[in-house]
Amino acid sequence: MAVEYETQTHDIGGVTTVVKSIGRGKPVLFLHGAATLEGFDFAVGLADRFRVLLPSHPGMGFSGPAPHVAGMADLIVHYLNLLDALALSETPHLMGFSMGGWMATELAAVARERFDRVVLVAPAGLNDPDHPATQLDTIAPQDFPAILAHDPTVALRYFPDGSDPEAAAAFGADRAREADAVGRLCAPYGMGHPNLRRMLARISNPTLVVWGDKDRLLPASQAPHWVAALPNGQFLEVPGAGHLVLQEKPETLTQIGNFLAA
Repeated sequence: MAVEYETQTHDIGGVTTVVKSIGRGKPVLFLHGAATLEGFDFAVGLADRFRVLLPSHPGMGFSGPAPHVAGMADLIVHYLNLLDALALSETPHLMGFSMGGWMATELAAVARERFDRVVLVAPAGLNDPDHPATQLDTIAPQDFPAILAHDPTVALRYFPDGSDPEAAAAFGADRAREADAVGRLCAPYGMGHPNLRRMLARISNPTLVVWGDKDRLLPASQAPHWVAALPNGQFLEVPGAGHLVLQEKPETLTQIGNFLAA
């Protein structure tokens, strides 16, 4: 059965910004990663207790182009402006995955008072040379499913199977568009910030770091460094999960929901 979302569209500084939402309850603002190929259907696992807000980043997913974006600071301002436009009746939780985890880290560091609890799922951004990430430009296209999930069949759900050339072409165009947006976002320092540990120290919100122990894109060996830098951090390791932990082990969302509801 297809997941049904509510859809809002906002003009945020000239950028058409689409926000999908599902569920009822205290809001959770979710920031997606460096692509939207896996979609947002994971949010069903939180929708019984929360209203999950699912914006597409400028230049990605359902949102319009944003050629002005030149680094993460532009996205932080964008999301602060989006929060103003949403005019939520209560303080939301903040959740970010992969590149969205890096984004959520910087957003919480500069505006911690605008959020309740924080969840970082396999976050990018730390760029620790002792625990290096796999560089996206070194991965052959056919190898992506095995990099994204410990069980590659989970990731293969989100890739064209070759039966529909038009769908495959659209998929390629979407990935190229998103790669352009990510390239501009990462132009200053790559997929992160050299002072991210200092930013983590500002996040006094209760924060849960979630990581699959089989992550081949961003190694789970980074997790203790994230938790150690957070004033109020906890760690949830997910056995047998790769980078797409929410899709590969959807039961993890129950534990995340319990943390947010505490």
